[in-house]
Amino acid sequence: MRTLLIGCLAFGIVTGTARHLAVGAEHVDVYHEPGRFGGWPANHGMWSWGNELLVGFSAGYYKDNGPKRHAIDHDKPEEHLLARSLDGGATWKIENPAKQGALIPRGEGLHGTELPGVVDREWRDCPGGIDFTHPDFAMTIRMSNHHGGQSRFYTSTDRGHTWQGPFKFPMLGLKGVAARTDYLVNGPSDCLVFLTASKSNGREGRPFCARTTDGGKSWEFQGWIGPEPPGYVIMPSTVRLAPGELLSAVRVRDGDPSWLEAYFSPDDGKSWSLRSTPAKTGEGNPAAMLVLEDRRICLTYGFRAAPFGMRARLSDDGGRTWGDEITIRGAGGGRDLGYPRSIQRPDGKVVTVYYWNDDPDETRYIAATIWDPDAPAE
Repeated sequence: MRTLLIGCLAFGIVTGTARHLAVGAEHVDVYHEPGRFGGWPANHGMWSWGNELLVGFSAGYYKDNGPKRHAIDHDKPEEHLLARSLDGGATWKIENPAKQGALIPRGEGLHGTELPGVVDREWRDCPGGIDFTHPDFAMTIRMSNHHGGQSRFYTSTDRGHTWQGPFKFPMLGLKGVAARTDYLVNGPSDCLVFLTASKSNGREGRPFCARTTDGGKSWEFQGWIGPEPPGYVIMPSTVRLAPGELLSAVRVRDGDPSWLEAYFSPDDGKSWSLRSTPAKTGEGNPAAMLVLEDRRICLTYGFRAAPFGMRARLSDDGGRTWGDEITIRGAGGGRDLGYPRSIQRPDGKVVTVYYWNDDPDETRYIAATIWDPDAPAE
């Protein structure tokens, strides 16, 4: 695997605040195969157990579909793969859960193609009994283009080596549920999930919170994350600030501008209010948010306009205000990048996983940046 180190460089001003390059950030290839398209870790999820890290992503085939489209071949199958690291993100091995009949797009994935030689499991109702507090627990929640806009979820209690499901996620009276993986555990049978629903006109999209208190057997609608937008608000990434207090970063677009908004809930997701607008994102990209060990909030996101790259901001007041923008990786090849997930290692460094391209005419691949939120930025 290729490893790169970046040094010190000063950038100018973006949206009224200084933008700096993260000093000493280390870039590592996670999945980089000629002719393939690796993408969208934010849709799948990322989990950690100390220095053991696991991240999901899509693996398709590269095809140039023009400057405004993802460079994936819609006529070839897309796989849902996992990458595992046992050394805090320095090296990675690829795993294919489809060999065990799990995490399969089932032809209803983004591009409607079947995976050869794989027999998918039927979707079924969850019987309950999930222990969300199991020390080796992981859950991934995924959307579908079929099944009437219904989403499904899988769970694991062995760090993602085997998975149970797919379990149907209920429609909750909504016109469609477009699930990406975002959840917070309250207790053994109690879990909050943060998803995107179709708007009242059936179009994308409006985020919401739902809850189970019976181990996944049933789910209840908790509350909308903000009002119904004129454009779309999608792809929440949520953290817990204190008991009952949540902060969710959402991807917003209304016409050409795209940005991130942070919403606060004082009552475990039942009501929400806009707390801040942390960043612009070019033509749009979701955020990954985590609470650092010192209680600061770390927000990472892709920037899909020149200069293309991966960026971060930190907040020490619960997301009310945000520090200067940090470029954790610059010199991206074009718009087809981002969709990150981030975790903090036991040594305090942050591992951000995303998809990337060095040139718009080259393969898209999965990469990780290991960076220190306490290092001086220049």
